[in-house]
Amino acid sequence: MSDVTVRKQRPKYLALNEIRLPLPGIVSIFHRISGAGLFLLLPFLLYLFDRSLGSPETFATFSAVVDNFLVKLLLLGLLWAYLHHFCAGIRFLLLDLHIGGDLQPARQSARLVFIVSLVLTVLIGVKLW
Repeated sequence: MSDVTVRKQRPKYLALNEIRLPLPGIVSIFHRISGAGLFLLLPFLLYLFDRSLGSPETFATFSAVVDNFLVKLLLLGLLWAYLHHFCAGIRFLLLDLHIGGDLQPARQSARLVFIVSLVLTVLIGVKLW
Protein backbone atom coordinates (compact mmCIF):
# COMPACT_ATOMS: atom_id res chain seq x y z
CA MET A 1 0.00 0.00 0.00
CA SER A 2 1.33 3.46 -0.84
CA ASP A 3 1.76 6.27 1.64
CA VAL A 4 -0.46 8.79 -0.09
CA THR A 5 -1.97 11.28 2.30
CA VAL A 6 -4.95 13.25 1.29
CA ARG A 7 -4.31 16.90 2.02
CA LYS A 8 -6.93 19.52 2.26
CA GLN A 9 -6.48 22.39 -0.15
CA ARG A 10 -5.51 25.41 1.90
CA PRO A 11 -5.92 28.97 0.68
CA LYS A 12 -2.84 30.64 -0.71
CA TYR A 13 -3.63 33.91 1.02
CA LEU A 14 -5.74 35.12 3.91
CA ALA A 15 -8.73 37.11 2.68
CA LEU A 16 -9.29 39.57 5.53
CA ASN A 17 -12.40 41.00 3.90
CA GLU A 18 -14.12 37.59 4.06
CA ILE A 19 -13.52 36.94 7.76
CA ARG A 20 -16.55 37.63 9.96
CA LEU A 21 -15.63 38.29 13.55
CA PRO A 22 -18.22 37.77 16.26
CA LEU A 23 -19.40 40.86 18.11
CA PRO A 24 -17.16 40.26 21.17
CA GLY A 25 -14.17 40.15 18.81
CA ILE A 26 -15.15 43.46 17.27
CA VAL A 27 -15.51 44.99 20.76
CA SER A 28 -12.04 43.73 21.61
CA ILE A 29 -10.49 45.23 18.47
CA PHE A 30 -12.25 48.57 19.02
CA HIS A 31 -11.04 48.50 22.64
CA ARG A 32 -7.46 48.29 21.42
CA ILE A 33 -7.95 50.90 18.68
CA SER A 34 -9.65 53.34 21.05
CA GLY A 35 -6.88 52.92 23.62
CA ALA A 36 -4.20 53.58 21.01
CA GLY A 37 -6.11 56.58 19.66
CA LEU A 38 -6.51 58.08 23.11
CA PHE A 39 -2.83 57.56 23.83
CA LEU A 40 -1.68 59.07 20.53
CA LEU A 41 -3.95 62.11 20.81
CA LEU A 42 -3.12 62.77 24.46
CA PRO A 43 -0.66 65.59 23.57
CA PHE A 44 -3.43 67.36 21.63
CA LEU A 45 -5.82 67.02 24.57
CA LEU A 46 -3.16 68.32 26.96
CA TYR A 47 -2.54 71.27 24.63
CA LEU A 48 -6.26 72.10 24.64
CA PHE A 49 -6.38 71.72 28.41
CA ASP A 50 -3.40 74.05 28.81
CA ARG A 51 -4.95 76.66 26.50
CA SER A 52 -8.25 76.51 28.38
CA LEU A 53 -6.74 77.16 31.82
CA GLY A 54 -4.20 79.88 31.10
CA SER A 55 -4.87 83.55 30.65
CA PRO A 56 -7.85 85.05 28.80
CA GLU A 57 -5.65 85.24 25.68
CA THR A 58 -4.88 81.53 25.76
CA PHE A 59 -8.55 80.80 26.36
CA ALA A 60 -9.29 82.75 23.18
CA THR A 61 -6.84 80.43 21.40
CA PHE A 62 -8.65 77.44 22.89
CA SER A 63 -12.01 78.79 21.74
CA ALA A 64 -10.72 79.43 18.23
CA VAL A 65 -9.34 75.90 17.95
CA VAL A 66 -12.43 74.20 19.37
CA ASP A 67 -14.83 76.23 17.20
CA ASN A 68 -13.48 74.47 14.10
CA PHE A 69 -15.91 71.80 12.81
CA LEU A 70 -13.17 69.23 12.21
CA VAL A 71 -11.80 69.67 15.72
CA LYS A 72 -15.31 69.25 17.15
CA LEU A 73 -15.67 66.06 15.11
CA LEU A 74 -12.29 64.84 16.36
CA LEU A 75 -13.26 65.61 19.96
CA LEU A 76 -16.56 63.78 19.48
CA GLY A 77 -14.61 60.77 18.19
CA LEU A 78 -12.29 60.97 21.19
CA LEU A 79 -15.30 61.12 23.48
CA TRP A 80 -16.66 57.94 21.91
CA ALA A 81 -13.22 56.32 22.12
CA TYR A 82 -12.99 57.14 25.82
CA LEU A 83 -16.50 55.92 26.61
CA HIS A 84 -16.08 52.74 24.56
CA HIS A 85 -12.70 52.03 26.13
CA PHE A 86 -14.15 52.59 29.60
CA CYS A 87 -17.23 50.39 29.05
CA ALA A 88 -15.24 47.64 27.34
CA GLY A 89 -12.65 47.78 30.11
CA ILE A 90 -15.37 47.13 32.69
CA ARG A 91 -16.62 44.25 30.53
CA PHE A 92 -13.14 42.73 30.35
CA LEU A 93 -12.66 43.09 34.11
CA LEU A 94 -15.91 41.18 34.65
CA LEU A 95 -14.78 38.52 32.19
CA ASP A 96 -11.51 38.20 34.13
CA LEU A 97 -13.62 37.53 37.22
CA HIS A 98 -15.43 34.79 35.26
CA ILE A 99 -18.67 36.75 35.14
CA GLY A 100 -20.51 36.51 31.82
CA GLY A 101 -17.97 34.32 30.08
CA ASP A 102 -20.46 31.96 28.44
CA LEU A 103 -21.49 32.49 24.83
CA GLN A 104 -24.83 34.29 25.26
CA PRO A 105 -23.81 36.58 28.16
CA ALA A 106 -20.60 37.48 26.31
CA ARG A 107 -22.56 38.47 23.21
CA GLN A 108 -25.08 40.44 25.27
CA SER A 109 -22.37 42.30 27.17
CA ALA A 110 -20.59 43.13 23.90
CA ARG A 111 -23.84 44.49 22.48
CA LEU A 112 -24.38 46.44 25.70
CA VAL A 113 -20.91 48.00 25.45
CA PHE A 114 -21.69 49.32 21.97
CA ILE A 115 -25.14 50.59 22.92
CA VAL A 116 -24.06 52.29 26.16
CA SER A 117 -20.99 53.92 24.63
CA LEU A 118 -22.95 55.26 21.66
CA VAL A 119 -25.86 56.53 23.77
CA LEU A 120 -23.53 58.25 26.23
CA THR A 121 -21.56 59.77 23.35
CA VAL A 122 -24.73 61.19 21.83
CA LEU A 123 -25.99 62.53 25.16
CA ILE A 124 -22.70 64.14 26.19
CA GLY A 125 -21.87 65.25 22.64
CA VAL A 126 -25.19 67.04 22.22
CA LYS A 127 -24.68 68.75 25.57
CA LEU A 128 -21.14 69.89 24.68
CA TRP A 129 -21.62 70.72 21.00
